[in-house]
Amino acid sequence: MIKRFFKYYKPHRKLFTLDLFCAFLLALCDLFYPMITRSMLNDYIPNKKLRVLVVWGLILLVIYFVKMGLKYFIQYFGHVVGVRMQADMRKEAFDHIEKLPFKYFDNNKTGSIMSRIINDLQEIAELAHHGPEDFILSCFLLIGSFILMASINIWLTLIIFAFIPFLVFFAARKRLKMSAAFTKAREEVGEVNATLENSIAGIRVAKAFENSEYESRKFHTFNQRFVEAKARSYRAMAEFFSGNGFIIDLLNVVILVAGGIFTYNGWIDYADFASFIIFVNIFMNPIRNLINLIEQLQDGMSGFARFCELMDTPVEEDAPDAKELTDVRGKIDFDHVSFAYEESAEDVLHGVDLHIAPGKTVALVGPSGAGKTTICHILPRFYDIKEGKISVDGNDITGVTRSSLRRHIGIVTQDVFLFTGTIFENIAYGKEGATKEEVVRAAKLANIHEFIEGLPDGYDTFVGERGVKLSGGQKQRISIARVFLKDPAILILDEATSALDNATEIMIQKSLEKLCHGRTTIVVAHRLSTVKNADEIVVITDEGIKERGSHGELLKLGGIYAELYESQFAVA
Repeated sequence: MIKRFFKYYKPHRKLFTLDLFCAFLLALCDLFYPMITRSMLNDYIPNKKLRVLVVWGLILLVIYFVKMGLKYFIQYFGHVVGVRMQADMRKEAFDHIEKLPFKYFDNNKTGSIMSRIINDLQEIAELAHHGPEDFILSCFLLIGSFILMASINIWLTLIIFAFIPFLVFFAARKRLKMSAAFTKAREEVGEVNATLENSIAGIRVAKAFENSEYESRKFHTFNQRFVEAKARSYRAMAEFFSGNGFIIDLLNVVILVAGGIFTYNGWIDYADFASFIIFVNIFMNPIRNLINLIEQLQDGMSGFARFCELMDTPVEEDAPDAKELTDVRGKIDFDHVSFAYEESAEDVLHGVDLHIAPGKTVALVGPSGAGKTTICHILPRFYDIKEGKISVDGNDITGVTRSSLRRHIGIVTQDVFLFTGTIFENIAYGKEGATKEEVVRAAKLANIHEFIEGLPDGYDTFVGERGVKLSGGQKQRISIARVFLKDPAILILDEATSALDNATEIMIQKSLEKLCHGRTTIVVAHRLSTVKNADEIVVITDEGIKERGSHGELLKLGGIYAELYESQFAVA
C-alpha cells in the first residue's frame, strides 16, 4: 500500500523534493542558534570580541530571514503538493465512480461514497504534505541535536535523551486515544447532520402530522449523544496535553538539576549549560511533530485504505472485441432471459422471451415486483443478465460497447432527476454541446416552451436542488425535452406519468405520444388507460409472461389483463 501511495507523488516530485530540501535547510537553521549562543558565552563576551559578536548577530539575523522564507515555502508549496495529490485522487475516484455498475450504488449509501472522496482524501492530503516533511525535519533535528550535545557532554546528553522514549510512548498512546475519541465525535456530528437534514427535508410532513415535538425529541437524543462524545474527546485531549506538559516540565527539572550538578562539579561550564537548555527547547518540537505524525499516519493510511477499496471495486467493462452500435432501427429481442440482482438471490426474471419490431410500442403491465422495471434496466445493461441473450438489431448487447448502446436508448422515469442549475442546462444534458435552437425545439416538442418563456429568466431560470422550484408535471416535461434532444431510436417509459394528476397526465401523454412516434418503445404502466393504444401489451407476473396481445384481444381473453382493466375502470 505504501508503494501505491507514493506513486501519487510522481507527477509532483520536483516540487515535493524541493519541499523536503527546504525542510532539511530549516532544521539546519534551528541548530545554529544554540551553537552560536555557546560561542558567545564562552568566547565573544568574556574576551570582549564586540565586532565578532555583532557579526555573528547579523549572521543569525540573516539565517532567521532565510528561515522565514523556508517556512513560507514549506507552508505554501508543501500544502500545494498535498492539495494537488488530493485533486488527482479525487479525479481518479470520480472517474472510477462514473464507471461503477448500478449494483455498487444499490449497496452503498451516497453519503458514504461522498465521505470517501471528500473527508478521507482530506486526511490523505494532510499526510501527503506533513508526513515526509515532519519525519525528515524531526529526525534531522533529533540526530543533529544529539550529535552537537554529545560533543559538549555525552553523559548529560544521554540523561536528557533517556526521557524521550517515555515522552513519545505516553504522548503517542494518549494521542491515539484522543484521535479515537474525536473520530467518535465526528461520527456523532454526522448523525446530528443526518437527522437535521432529514427533519428539514420532511418539514412539510412533520407539520402535516403535528409531529414537531417528536422531531425535537429525536434531534435532542442525537444532540445529547454528540455532547457526550465531545466531552469524552475533550477528556482525552486534557489527558494528552496535561500529561505532555508534565513530562516536558519534568524534563526541564532534570536538565536544571543534572546540568546544575555537572556545572557545580566543573564537568561543563555555564555556556554549555545554557546551550543544553536551548537544545532541549529545540528538540521538543520535532518530538511533538513525530507524535502528531503517528495520528496523521493512522488517519491518512486508513483513509487511503478506504480510497483503495473504492478504486479496487470492479468497473463496467466492455468485451475486448466490443464494437460500436450504429444505425439503430430498434428491433429488440429477449431470448430465454433470466436475471437476479444477487447471485444467491431468487431470479426476478426467468426464461423471458420478448420480441419487438422496429418502431412498435410494447407495454409491460402486471403486479408490482414482477420484473417490469427490471426489463427496462437490463436492456441498456445497467445490470448484466444471468442467462439468455438480448439483441438490438440482431446484435448481442454484450458484444457492443455500453456507451454506444445507451446512446441509442432514451429513458423517462417516474422519479425525474433535475440537476442543480438552469432549465437550459437540464434540457441540454440530453446532447452535449446542444445549441439554444436545438434546446428550444426540444422544449416545444415537449410542450414546455411557453411555460419557460413565461418565467422571468426564461431558459436561464434556476430550478433549485433536484428541481424543487418546479411542479411534477413541469419536471416531467423537461425530462421529456431532454430525451427529444437526445433523439434515440429506442425509448423506455417507466411509469412516466404515474405520479401525476389526471389533468397533468393527459397533457404529458400528448408529449409522450409525439416522443414515441417512429421509435421502438417499451412502456411500463400501472394505469392501463395509458397503454390501450400500444401495439402489444405484455402481462408479466411472478411466474413470467402470462398474456400478450392488443388491448382488445386481451379484453376478449378475459384473463389477468381484463380483470386489472375492469377493476381500474370500476374504481374510476
